[in-house]
Amino acid sequence: MDPKVLISKAAKKYAGVSAVKRKMLKESPPIPKASFDCLKKPKAEYFTAGFGKQRIIPPDLMRRKYYVAGYNCWNPVKGVLDVPHAHALWLDDHSGRGGILFVSLDNVGMLRKDVLAVKKTMEGFKRETGCRSISIVSTHNHAGIDTMGLWGPLPLTGRNPAYIQVVFEAIRAAAKQAYEDRREGSLYLGSVEVEGMQNDHRLPEVYSKTLTRLRFVPNDGTREIYWINFAAHSESLGGDNSLVSADFPGYLRKEILERTGAETVYCVGAIGGMISMDRIGEDRVESTKQIGKNLAGFALSVTGEKKLEPVINLLTQEFYAEVDNYVLMVATKIGILQADRYYSKSAPYGHMLKSEMTYLEIGGLKMLLLPCEIFPELVFGGYLSAEESAEGKGPEINPVPLSQIAGEEQLLIVGLANDELGYVIPPNDFLLAPGIPYLDRVKDRLGRNHYEETNSTGPKTAQTIADVFAGMMETVRAAGE
Repeated sequence: MDPKVLISKAAKKYAGVSAVKRKMLKESPPIPKASFDCLKKPKAEYFTAGFGKQRIIPPDLMRRKYYVAGYNCWNPVKGVLDVPHAHALWLDDHSGRGGILFVSLDNVGMLRKDVLAVKKTMEGFKRETGCRSISIVSTHNHAGIDTMGLWGPLPLTGRNPAYIQVVFEAIRAAAKQAYEDRREGSLYLGSVEVEGMQNDHRLPEVYSKTLTRLRFVPNDGTREIYWINFAAHSESLGGDNSLVSADFPGYLRKEILERTGAETVYCVGAIGGMISMDRIGEDRVESTKQIGKNLAGFALSVTGEKKLEPVINLLTQEFYAEVDNYVLMVATKIGILQADRYYSKSAPYGHMLKSEMTYLEIGGLKMLLLPCEIFPELVFGGYLSAEESAEGKGPEINPVPLSQIAGEEQLLIVGLANDELGYVIPPNDFLLAPGIPYLDRVKDRLGRNHYEETNSTGPKTAQTIADVFAGMMETVRAAGE
């Protein structure tokens, strides 16, 4: 028998709950339905907003091993190209319900256990400021230091607890700075279609070309704040890179700051499947800098902005995701990944993960914060037909697209928010390697590579997210009646 098959069988057995234990298994408690914190009309004329940023780089970077969260394991950091940061935005609608905090990190992703841990250390901040919601998102930066554990000297983790504390401190410091920076002003929404910069590496060719920009203009004429969302992996430096960097989002922010004086918070959209930026020339470093500069040019070209009413409504819903990927479960058992497991007799190996998603309305802008890298067709539609899919399965087995559930064609997606569940893939094009699923990549009957499945929780996650979001929208609509 193929040694990989033997390894796969052993891993499945180790990942799962034994038959004896499964009979005794106590189901994890059901998750209650969350309420919608909703205000129908503004109570003030202006928003209040503030910005903060902090470096996230360890002081002993070159004295001990840290690993680049790139394409390959065991890629120790060899230097610094530019410094990653934590960027924070404080936003309040003056409704008396408290402000919200949005923190964007120049890293590959933060697992929910770490997100909850840092939020717990911010309880004092929440009490002192009246903050009602904290969202921590990642730019999915593959040139940052490993914050998840997958890129170290396997089977050991690449996640350094001391570095995680550096990240935590940067989050707290940026949050405090953003609160202290708060000023009254107006918030403007605009967008632009970005042509000729992205590449969709997996069919169907469905992705958003829209760069969305929120622009805060203070009444006192001081520095503006930009919040930018765009759908592309932050991986322009490529797999051979061993230098710490914020990748192209860092150069986008730098260009905007130099040209306007505005500070920028950047986040990614629906990037699964796999949406990346086209290289400009052969030199990876120069290409990355130019990509950031060019994308900044699009961001600064936005016209026809809409002034948003100062109303912030939100709903955060926890949910369970069944885990079919036994490799991920083994990784949590041996400490490569830091994640709490929950139990269900119906789950393939008895295990589930708990995650969350947040629906946010800012003056009419509808936004969904997702804990994953979702395939764009799960948001916007455009599924592969039976003739085009991996095994001849039709699109009818796929969930209703999220934009259709929301009743909003331009539903804005923020990916890698408050967790990282990996890729979320349409069920009709989900294909695993026979005998060694989740360990080996496989090509389908049409010769296409199915790499993303190996970094997913399983084929049911897409439907789970759609079902949870449908329940959230029922709550939202009921509140509006």
